[in-house]
Amino acid sequence: MLDSITAFFKRIWAAIVRWLGLVFVGLSWPFLAAHGWYRQRNWLIKLPVAAFVALMALLYVYFVWQTQVWTGFNPAYPDVYKFSERKYSAGQELPATDGQQAAATAPKTCQTSAVVDVATDLIDFDVNQNAWISSMLLYKLGFFGISWDDTPFLDNKASFQRGINSVVRRTSAELVDTLGRVRGTSGINSDLQKARGNLQFDESSWYFGLHPFGPKTPSPSYYRAAMTNLRSFNSDLGNCKAIFDGRADNLLQFVDHIANDLGSTADILAKRAGDHSYGWLDMRADDRFWFAYGQLYASYGILTAARSDFQQVIAERNVGTLWADVTTQLQTALRIQPFIISNGPEDSSFMPSHLATMGFHILRVRSSLVEIRTVLGGR
Repeated sequence: MLDSITAFFKRIWAAIVRWLGLVFVGLSWPFLAAHGWYRQRNWLIKLPVAAFVALMALLYVYFVWQTQVWTGFNPAYPDVYKFSERKYSAGQELPATDGQQAAATAPKTCQTSAVVDVATDLIDFDVNQNAWISSMLLYKLGFFGISWDDTPFLDNKASFQRGINSVVRRTSAELVDTLGRVRGTSGINSDLQKARGNLQFDESSWYFGLHPFGPKTPSPSYYRAAMTNLRSFNSDLGNCKAIFDGRADNLLQFVDHIANDLGSTADILAKRAGDHSYGWLDMRADDRFWFAYGQLYASYGILTAARSDFQQVIAERNVGTLWADVTTQLQTALRIQPFIISNGPEDSSFMPSHLATMGFHILRVRSSLVEIRTVLGGR
């Protein structure tokens, strides 16, 4: 009996070894064929080919390094701003200091927007502290023609960045539509309008081309331009040349749209978890997870900043405790950082369902935001 079991496992092992050998031969054959071709060429051909191969090798080293090193990543980053020390809502005129009181001609100053500060820094985190992965040429080329998003390799950071960018885009739209105005008029602030336009640019554009208005540049350059636009608005706000319209109905709409976005992400996670519960073999589970994580990462900073910008409304409507619950739930969700993402059945004792876990935390946050929205909408 023991001999037959041993023979059975030997046959299985031999089949696995043969299969791995065939895979290795299939992957290495193009390189071996190219090597044979290269040896038969003269130096006029060899030198350019060698230079091209060396360049590609350096680019791939840089690409792998950028996808694996997350510079500035800190789930507790809102603590750095110390928003609790701000005593005035965004746009409110600040009291004059002793020096300003002595100078009759001293200009007025107003409280800048914490939301704009965080949105600007999130863009900086995505495109300056880190390389924007989605528009890198090697990311677009994929793995032997297969999109990196369809593999378990090198796509987590790109998905995380896109999750952050989705929240920043939403924030820029809210700033243009309801929150930011030109002082003395009800007109849309041009800096915010430019920021929204720049942030809507295609996330995966990497090439240089031409369009009717001049050269087309990769995505990061547009996002950096949006940073300049947002900082310009905050500068005008600090000089009392712009308005931050921090009314309760505007906060309600802001919260409502964030809740809706989170609800859509939760639906995507639930569908993926239900339709592709292959455990560690689900090649798209990791990018779904890290997109949702990036969305929560950015939402944590934006909602923390919004509590400072709308502090007067939050105090008047008595939603401070509910707001604190939201930030606590976001902190809890951001502690989930598995090394390998698994999309197993929810009742599995061997392969966990990280997508279901993330979806649960997103729905908790969304439920609290809906409660805040209900209170803000009350009379």
